[in-house]
Amino acid sequence: MGSGGGYAQVMQETRLLGYRWLGRVGYDEAHALQRRMVDERVEGGGADAFLALEHEPVLTLGKNATLAHLHLTEAEYAARGIALRRVERGGEVTYHGPGHLVAYPIVDLRSAGISLRQHICALEDALIAACAHYGVAAERRDGAPGCWIGERKIGAVGVRVERGVAWHGLALNVGRDLEAFNLINPCGHAGVVSTSIALERDWVAVAAGDRAAVGADAPQVAEVAQVAARAYAAAIGAYLEGATISDMSGSGV
Repeated sequence: MGSGGGYAQVMQETRLLGYRWLGRVGYDEAHALQRRMVDERVEGGGADAFLALEHEPVLTLGKNATLAHLHLTEAEYAARGIALRRVERGGEVTYHGPGHLVAYPIVDLRSAGISLRQHICALEDALIAACAHYGVAAERRDGAPGCWIGERKIGAVGVRVERGVAWHGLALNVGRDLEAFNLINPCGHAGVVSTSIALERDWVAVAAGDRAAVGADAPQVAEVAQVAARAYAAAIGAYLEGATISDMSGSGV
């Protein structure tokens, strides 16, 4: 996959999934881009896409989210440099910011014959595969979309489907800065401990007696995005009879 906003192509049967790394983007800008692309897909234009990025600090609340899961007022979050947005996806409140991967697959599920459940499973597969790529064993949990490591939450999933087209998507904690998660009940789970690839790799190093590896640099979010995109494409491709996934040349992964 290329960087700097370029597209690479992943063949799914006769379908294309266009990957794009956007870098660090404000939430409103990314939301507007999604909205335009969804409208185009609904009208039969464009192509399926996997948008990957980091957001400026923001809390997003799903359409049925309750404010009880916020520990501060909107003004208090703003004073900390954290925006607050209520959005169309399902699910409760979560945090996005630098060091956290966000991916927005915009996929015409209806024309591909892919169910919402299959799409969500593919998103979870992408989270789990990205963690595994960096030596972190994550897993699903019944009734709690996303991925977990024991009782610690490392990734989230929240989706919206409009006229058969899915948008919004997944989030994965990569770096060590998780302070903002202490200001909410992440995904509506009071008392849940949030973790990240970097922190879990520290624990793996401690367990292995490799203390020199503790505190090592976190993976680059752009690199993690490439791994997640490839895993998502493979998972979706598995639902399409006879689908083939072409090599993502130039991905560096």
